[in-house]
Amino acid sequence: MGSDSTIARDDRLDDGSGSTEPEPAVETARRQLQRAAAHLDIDPNVVERLKYPTTVQEVTVPVERDDGTVEMFTGYRAQHDSVRGPYKGGLRYQPDVTRDECVGLAMWMTWKCAVMDLPFGGAKGGIAVDPKALSDAERERLTRRFAEEIRDVIGPNRDIPAPDMGTDPQTMAWLMDAYSMQQGETVPGVVTGKPPVVGGSEGREAAPGRSVAIVTREVVDYYGRDLTDTTVAIQGYGSVGANAARQLDDWGVTVVAVSDVEGAIYDPAGLDPASIPSHDEEPGAVTRQDVPESLTNAELLELDVDVLVPAAVGNVLTADNAHAVDADIVVEGANGPITAAADEILEERGIPVIPDIIANAGGVTVSYFEWLQDINRRSWSLERVNDELETEMLAAWRDICDAYEARDVTWRDATYIVALSRVAEAHGARGLWP
Repeated sequence: MGSDSTIARDDRLDDGSGSTEPEPAVETARRQLQRAAAHLDIDPNVVERLKYPTTVQEVTVPVERDDGTVEMFTGYRAQHDSVRGPYKGGLRYQPDVTRDECVGLAMWMTWKCAVMDLPFGGAKGGIAVDPKALSDAERERLTRRFAEEIRDVIGPNRDIPAPDMGTDPQTMAWLMDAYSMQQGETVPGVVTGKPPVVGGSEGREAAPGRSVAIVTREVVDYYGRDLTDTTVAIQGYGSVGANAARQLDDWGVTVVAVSDVEGAIYDPAGLDPASIPSHDEEPGAVTRQDVPESLTNAELLELDVDVLVPAAVGNVLTADNAHAVDADIVVEGANGPITAAADEILEERGIPVIPDIIANAGGVTVSYFEWLQDINRRSWSLERVNDELETEMLAAWRDICDAYEARDVTWRDATYIVALSRVAEAHGARGLWP
């Protein structure tokens, strides 16, 4: 990944004291924006505008704990760009949620929606909290109060949150209910990722993993390989990793390794993903399987496989281990699993990397389908959802392939070029309000 004059090319930034810290997501996002812009003839003023969010809402969320004490939490909602439509993006409950992280993730959501050609802009938000330290009742109170604090900046035609790390369909149901009670009417379209019984879409939870599988299938075919002769290792056996593994297994791919936070399992003859509970279904189940070999998560990343799918958390491939990657292709299942320096190393080694903003875009795409169902008050079947997702993913993949071949760039650059060109064209058409 290229750099500008103010950002170091390494994974970490020196603060002048001799210590280092991870590069903020917002700086990585700006770097990617600048690199894509260098390939396009677009107004530099538009690029400058896109380096910054439209607004960031920071709120304090008081919550009564089960023991009667009140604890204060900090929440954020970053809205990056809405030139193509309402803001769209997840809400995460994680201890390390920060303003800059939300801004960077909101920028990535802008590109993700644009590359899928969805009529949305990018947003992201969350609360700095450990959700595992809360009871169900406390999580509900936290969510309902947070909904009230950000009520003025969200809405079905304004900003539509969705689940992310530490949140789930139940969280979205609480948020939708709290918003609806204040509006005086049921407004299912204010969030996506809800349970189907209250306006959610069939296939939404499985969608990010399904799109990872679709993109993996397409890139394997692009390089002239046989899917049934393909081996895959998946780091992270949560919702994304498990659904990707099961779909790929159904298509004849040999899934040789998977992992969760406890560790990894490996069978060169192939695992049976359908029989392995995901981390969401049964925490710790992966390492309790009867398989030939156990590995660490770090060792899984270095397996000799055709495709590696890092689908756990961000920054797992760095300058320290990118040289040891032995996969022929990497497909990003998680958001930002590869640091800037690692990306450069993989590029130099000739290992194709398919970026997250296309690979896991099934989530926001089916969220779009859910939003359409909500505003039209008409539900779709699972078969229709999956068929529509397949159509949208293949259309986006073809656009990326065209840019990849026409410009002789990396897959990441090609993806960002497609996204940025659409956002820039929309800004050019709408102009700047005086």
